[in-house]
Amino acid sequence: LVQLVESGGGSVQAGGSLRLSCAASGYTYRSHCMAWFRQVDGKNREGVASIYTGGGMITYAEAVKGRFTISYDEAENTLYLQMNTLKPEDAAVYSCAAVPVYPDVCGLYLKSPHRYTDEVRGPGTLVTVSS
Repeated sequence: LVQLVESGGGSVQAGGSLRLSCAASGYTYRSHCMAWFRQVDGKNREGVASIYTGGGMITYAEAVKGRFTISYDEAENTLYLQMNTLKPEDAAVYSCAAVPVYPDVCGLYLKSPHRYTDEVRGPGTLVTVSS
């Protein structure tokens, strides 16, 4: 059973930083696409960043480029999202997800996750940013 569990959410003032973690277990694929999404009540899930765990193929949403950094620690099977210079509009429930696709599809998955029925998602962690 594949499980993804996020941690690291919390409250921060605008301009501050947070680092989210996503511990993965039970994944049978050696390499796969992992991503961070965020969602605000009443809005669709938005792709934030994706990474192919086999190396490279990192994609960021325009709204977070230059401020957020996605990374994956293969030894710990953990996905990270370093979020700097946070803005009030970054507040959301952040969740990680994984899908077994080829590296050149990883960026497409970030933009249209609903197309991938074998996606696995974590429950999410709340990030609030005060102005």
